[in-house]
Amino acid sequence: MARTPITVKRELYSDFFKDLTENPVSNDLARNTNEEAVKEAIKNLLLTDKGERLFQPTLGGDIRRLLFDNITPASLIVIKEVVRETIENHEPRADLIGVDVKSAVDDNSIQITVIFNVINSEEDVTLITTIARVR
Repeated sequence: MARTPITVKRELYSDFFKDLTENPVSNDLARNTNEEAVKEAIKNLLLTDKGERLFQPTLGGDIRRLLFDNITPASLIVIKEVVRETIENHEPRADLIGVDVKSAVDDNSIQITVIFNVINSEEDVTLITTIARVR
């Protein structure tokens, strides 16, 4: 009788959810794993302002301060470079492939698309997040 090989996806990386939800089966804290954990970490980095985290003054993208400038093609290039530097400096689990930034001038927001590989994985992962200016 031939056996079918069972492939199990290993958990390389894991993080807790931000709202500290419980796992309904084990009553432990629920976790994001692998690609989802890295996506959430990158999103948190981009939404964090520099100086916001205690004892880590350089952590964060500081992108919200750029939303108060007039959005021009030059400012989109600056935001793209800030995103690239933030991920390369603060997220060692991600191997960055590309960053794309689009503006929605009428909504006072920007859409950031980050394409990356998780270390020890061949699949490309895409993160799309929108950052809006609140009046």
